[in-house]
Amino acid sequence: MLKFDGNQTGRLVSTLLSLTFSMSLAARERPNIVFIFSDDHAVSAVSAYGDSLVETPNIDRIAAGGIRFDRAYVGNAICGPSRATLLTGLHSHANGFYSNEWSGPFDGEQQTLSSLLQGAGYQTAVIGKWHLYSDPVGFDHWDVIDNVFEQGTYYNPVFRTSNGVEETTGYVADLVTDKTIAWLGQAKQEDRPFFLLYNHKTPHRDWLPGPEELRDWNEEAQLKEPDSLFRNLDGLTQARSEARMRIEDYMTDNDVKLRMGKDLTPEQAALWQNAFAEGNLQYEKADLTGQDDLRWKYQRYVKTYAASVKSMDRQIGRLLDYLEANGLMKNTIVLYSSDQGFFLGENGWFDKRWMDEVSSQVPLLMEWRGHITPGSTSDALVQNIDFAPTLLAAAGVAPKTPMHGVSLLPLFKDSPRPWHRDLYYHFYENPGFHGVARHYGVRTERYKLVYYYQNDEWELFDLVTDPEDQVNLYGKQGYAAITQDLQKRLQALRAQYQVPEIDPEVPWYQGPAIRAVEKLMMWL
Repeated sequence: MLKFDGNQTGRLVSTLLSLTFSMSLAARERPNIVFIFSDDHAVSAVSAYGDSLVETPNIDRIAAGGIRFDRAYVGNAICGPSRATLLTGLHSHANGFYSNEWSGPFDGEQQTLSSLLQGAGYQTAVIGKWHLYSDPVGFDHWDVIDNVFEQGTYYNPVFRTSNGVEETTGYVADLVTDKTIAWLGQAKQEDRPFFLLYNHKTPHRDWLPGPEELRDWNEEAQLKEPDSLFRNLDGLTQARSEARMRIEDYMTDNDVKLRMGKDLTPEQAALWQNAFAEGNLQYEKADLTGQDDLRWKYQRYVKTYAASVKSMDRQIGRLLDYLEANGLMKNTIVLYSSDQGFFLGENGWFDKRWMDEVSSQVPLLMEWRGHITPGSTSDALVQNIDFAPTLLAAAGVAPKTPMHGVSLLPLFKDSPRPWHRDLYYHFYENPGFHGVARHYGVRTERYKLVYYYQNDEWELFDLVTDPEDQVNLYGKQGYAAITQDLQKRLQALRAQYQVPEIDPEVPWYQGPAIRAVEKLMMWL
């Protein structure tokens, strides 16, 4: 008799339900797919999730019309690897894109969501941020942000297409939306469904808001500080104490707008000056130190982050309005998510990379009229390995080789079956700019166990009593049995996903010294 563990049973049930769901779609029109993907957007900055740093009324429209996932996570919280997982449904070790720093170009010849949908007759396009160092494969149309880091700039970005490079003038969120709406205008004339990746740069570092938000900038406004903004990390794991993520130490003058970015037009530079110059003068006169200095930098950082999100949200509204006005919402799946979360002052930090909740958790909102009950929510543990299997199942397309993820279609039902699952996480990028130690771990319904294998250090968190990863319970009295169980679960996941015991070597030609110099030059 065949025996299955909990994860394997869940995968089998999900697969069978998804196949049944997909078969019922065969006789109906295949859905269009619009995947709205942002960069570094923390759940705490999406108002659909409640107490938010910023109102996001247009992103919230997707939640109101569909489902909000309250426990969605990524398997490697860094830009390029997360995007590779979206396309492949595979964890980083299996798709070959481990790291922004030294993975090399993404192998687009492997099985991807875009290639499978293209092969099934879908029109396919990716517009906006790409960050995989290769030309997109499986897309009929691609128009992606381009520079040596594939990050682009908030103002006047350069785009790369199959026809060459295009220099532009304007704000990046506006330009990406202009290009997207233009492509949709052509796609809707075809008698074929479409798959669109609408990828925003926002709100990636260095958080420069759009023109409207610059005009409305209020230097005196104050956003709520996280409880752990002044947390002392001494005495914690070596991994935490050595990370280079502190706002007070590692943010640049560009980050907090004490210095203007390069290549702005005179009109754009005037907007920047009107927003920030007076506040900068006051800061320099105050000569702040200690907690007062951190407080000022935190406010500048988080307010420009929030204002950038508002600029992006407005453009997402433009796109949703276009879909409505052109009758495209009737049979279109609209998703909103981000490549990872972000530290917005928690632990006194910025950036991502960690398995911590604020870093690995992402917003995930989906609308599909007639298939998803408006205003519904799910607390199922889901991950970005599930994006591709879900969309393929909805389109009635079967992958040729298995993916790590499972379809989420069964969760759309009004009374979904029980969902039992553990999540695997693995961060590889060390050596790296922020000095975050390599680690892997398991996230269950209640607990999280993390292993920093370069340092041989462990962390254990009870996410019911400690949802912000503040109290390490590893080695504490009363947790031996829980730890042992979690270690078994972790090893089971590594076996299930066939994770190699030895990490790939860092290629000398993409080593940390070269990348560090390149990043330093970016801020000069």
